[in-house]
Amino acid sequence: MTNNELNSPGVEIPPEAEGAVAITTIDRIYNFGRRSSIWPMMFGLACCAIEMICAQASRYDLARFGMEVMRPSPRQSDLMLVAGTVTKKMLPAIVRLYNQMAEPKYVVAMGACASGGGPFKDGYNVVAGIDKFIPVDIYVPGCPPTPQALVFGLNELQRKIDKQSLKQVRWYKKGPDLAEIPIPMLGPDLIDPRRIPQLKLDLNKLEQADAIKPYLTPETKA
Repeated sequence: MTNNELNSPGVEIPPEAEGAVAITTIDRIYNFGRRSSIWPMMFGLACCAIEMICAQASRYDLARFGMEVMRPSPRQSDLMLVAGTVTKKMLPAIVRLYNQMAEPKYVVAMGACASGGGPFKDGYNVVAGIDKFIPVDIYVPGCPPTPQALVFGLNELQRKIDKQSLKQVRWYKKGPDLAEIPIPMLGPDLIDPRRIPQLKLDLNKLEQADAIKPYLTPETKA
């Protein structure tokens, strides 16, 4: 990093002091350290994972951006790359892995399937977008997206990190933002525990409607 990159806009270092003095903010140093040492978690779900592997190989070389260390453990990762189709059977494991990642952590939805279900959106076993269960920072479109598209998406994540402030990031706050996401329950269908109160309310309304049906006249039904 050069002095010009470190210095805040409008605060220039005299030429004779360049290389010896730098003036910047804590936010910029903090963000530079995080953006330049992103460790993605090493797992893939479908064909998007092949493109992710290509992006890590020598031709595209994510090591240029400080992202070459793909970790096999969520405890050592700060970026979840959801690369591929998310099935209902796989989703509880993904949410559990996300909960095990330490803050600050980010999520990239790679490809049409992870972003919105893709061509399998209407399938009985596919989740129509990972953002229904965990927060997504960057969406990379495509089916599958090319390695260049993934590199661009990761660069966008770096630009997003550059704009963050210690005063606003969620991991230094108290409240529901840092609460663990409940693990979805896999039964006859996928159930999000956060929706159980609303489901019970809807069920009570249906039961009440069924209870009064015998007493409805044709005019009331109309």
